[in-house]
This record gives sequence, C-alpha cells and structure tokens, in this order.
Amino acid sequence: MAFELPELPYAYDALGDFMSAETLEFHHDKHHLAYVTNGNNLLKDSGLEGKSLEEIIKASHGTNAGLFNNAAQHYNHVHFWKWMKPVATDAGMPGALAAKIDADLGGMDKFRADFINAGLTQFGSGWCWLALVDGKLAVTKTPNGENPLVHGGTPLLGCDVWEHSYYIDYRNARPKYLEAWFDNLINWEYVAELLEAAS
Repeated sequence: MAFELPELPYAYDALGDFMSAETLEFHHDKHHLAYVTNGNNLLKDSGLEGKSLEEIIKASHGTNAGLFNNAAQHYNHVHFWKWMKPVATDAGMPGALAAKIDADLGGMDKFRADFINAGLTQFGSGWCWLALVDGKLAVTKTPNGENPLVHGGTPLLGCDVWEHSYYIDYRNARPKYLEAWFDNLINWEYVAELLEAAS
C-alpha cells in the first residue's frame, strides 16, 4: 500500500496555545510529508508492496532500517493527529478506559506521572506510549520512530518527544510540553476506541 499524508482532523489553530498553528504546519506539512515521500520511495522493490502499514513496520524492523523508520513514523503520526482534539471539545474519559487505567496502572494520577516520566526520560528523539500488552495496559517509551508494534504491543496513545513536536512552542522545556499535552490535548475517546478494537 502506498503511504498517503492524511489531512489534519482539525484546523491548524485548533489546539490553541498548547500546540501552535506554526508547529502543526511544520510538523504535519513538512515532517510527516517527508516520512510519506521517503517511505514510498523505499517501499518500491522492497518486497513489501501491497502489505498493510502494520505488516510493513513489523517486517522491516531490524532488516530495512530506512523503510522501517519512515513507515513507523508515518504510522505514529497518522495516530498522533487523532490522539489530539481541539481544546474546546473535551468529552472526558470513557468509563471503560478509566476502569482499565485504574485496574492496570494504579489510577489516573499514577498513569499521568508515569507517562510524563517516560517522555522525560526518553533520551533524544522518540515517543512515550500507553500500549496494550498481553491484555494489560503498560506505559513504555521507544527511541526514534520505534513503537510498541515491534515489541508485541498495540499502541493506544503516543506522545511525540522529537524536538520538532515542541521546540517552536516550548523551546527546550520538554516537561512543560508533556504536561500541557497530557492535560489539555488528549482525545480520550479515540484512545478508548483503539482499546476496544484491540481487546
């Protein structure tokens, strides 16, 4: 399957001061587009044409670094845009997801602290994650474009801690970015949909 750049599911200025229009224009229109363009070029003659994006990621992990990096980053960003919602549309957290967080992660406060800490302690570029692993929620982190798919998990929520995701708005203050992102931008309904589909 050819990679395609999805449209943002909201206006460039919909995330307010927490993620500026300028950041989204650079992040979506330039960085994500580059993963799509490079990924499509590397997919040619790879033997993985026609496979699903998830299959391409798993098959190229450890065998085709260029294709893996671009395919995984494309996957991560397809979901990253959906993991955020306009600041005025907070529907709250669905009950089934909240109950699962309580049961598996020790409650919302502990989950928030662990998720933010995963993002803070990811050295260099990478992601912090909420994933479903063997039926239980887990907080993890990965370097560069890697994601839980290649570690036996299903990504349910991911925050991009590459500098291009926050440097325009927060400069080097990654903690401030992670706190603002977690507290104000997460689309919990989408996280719940992914949990239901993976369960």
